[in-house]
Amino acid sequence: MTAPVRAIVIGAGCRGEGYSVFALIHPERMKVVAVADPRKFARTRLKQQHQIDNENVFEDWQTVADREKFADAVLICTPDRLHKDPAVAFAKKGYHILLEKPLATTAEDCRAIVEACVQSNVMLSVGHVLRYDPVICKIKELIDAGVVGDVVHIQHLEPVGFYHFAHSFVRGNWRNEAESSFALLAKSCHDIDLIHHWAGARRCVKVSSFGSVSHFTKEHQPKGAGDRCLDCPIEKDCPYSACKIYLDRVKQGHTGWPVSVICPSSFPDIESVTEALRTGPYGRCVYKCDNDVCSNQVVNMEFEGGLTAAFSMVAFTEEICQRKTTIYGSKGEMSCDGHEICVFDFLTQKSTKLTVKLDVPGHFGKGGHGAADYHLIDAFISAVANNDPSRIRCDSEDTLMSHLLVFEAERSRLESRVVFCGDSQK
Repeated sequence: MTAPVRAIVIGAGCRGEGYSVFALIHPERMKVVAVADPRKFARTRLKQQHQIDNENVFEDWQTVADREKFADAVLICTPDRLHKDPAVAFAKKGYHILLEKPLATTAEDCRAIVEACVQSNVMLSVGHVLRYDPVICKIKELIDAGVVGDVVHIQHLEPVGFYHFAHSFVRGNWRNEAESSFALLAKSCHDIDLIHHWAGARRCVKVSSFGSVSHFTKEHQPKGAGDRCLDCPIEKDCPYSACKIYLDRVKQGHTGWPVSVICPSSFPDIESVTEALRTGPYGRCVYKCDNDVCSNQVVNMEFEGGLTAAFSMVAFTEEICQRKTTIYGSKGEMSCDGHEICVFDFLTQKSTKLTVKLDVPGHFGKGGHGAADYHLIDAFISAVANNDPSRIRCDSEDTLMSHLLVFEAERSRLESRVVFCGDSQK
């Protein structure tokens, strides 16, 4: 029996804490030995959960990187714009890296991270958790088995969810491109990666994209609305009310996402949530924020061999991130609602419905990515423990290619033209 993989957590927010739970479920396979986070509450919580020694609790990642290597792997779950420097530094130290998506917020930084990992001969697993979703894996298996024949067209939808978008992309951390990244990268690099994955060896040759900020603008603020939901006379008539999204939830005993996000320095209760809405960014009127990222966007792609794909991201939906996919092939059609796969065979003209086992231990399976989070961290820890990069389902070069496609799509939107993908994706 091998010793557990020793891991350092850089960024103890939702993602860092979430991945770390694997060590509590499987202490014989993984041990969290250090944490770095500028927020005292977050790093103290992780320290207590994993009984981390005091000398291994840090306020910044630089101090960790300056030390002699004392672990096997590092989980980098910092904000999007703070990925490149720690990833490169820890790669040069010889740490295997699990890096939360996106790789980075520029193509140049993405390339720098991949180059550092390749040169240092360390494994890099990027948080494309959907690649590890059992349903997505089954779709890929069916495509590769030729169940629908040659894939001709892929239609893919990401319904973000009306209050999820208001939380994350209007009031929250990903609302402003200068502070985070554009929406297609922050939210939908998962989805562009899936289309790239399903296309197999075929390279995308051209792309077009359209999108804008819809509804969440000062021009759409209802007459008489206040600057903050707590003081707004028409709050009861607003579906995006912060009182409904946060305060009503905590009154019902719900302290997980999204409520937990708005109280980074304390446990969420009625008092702390009320204070956060009174003074913090999450209490602002959605029509008077500094958001500038797209609330709806489409991306059209053409791959080698004539395969086409169409992706849509939209904020204004009831369902939250329950992707809808239809894959059209020469021998059949396959559709998925996020749970069940249905295959229609053109020859027999019969439909077959398939379900996939999603059960995983612990709290995994209850979050926004279902069982996928568990399978991602499980694969990464297995890869490190066995020195076997093949267990990582999206290697560094593959994820770089899908990220470059995201940047090309956004360039198309900004420049209002079809972009012909160049050598950067080869």
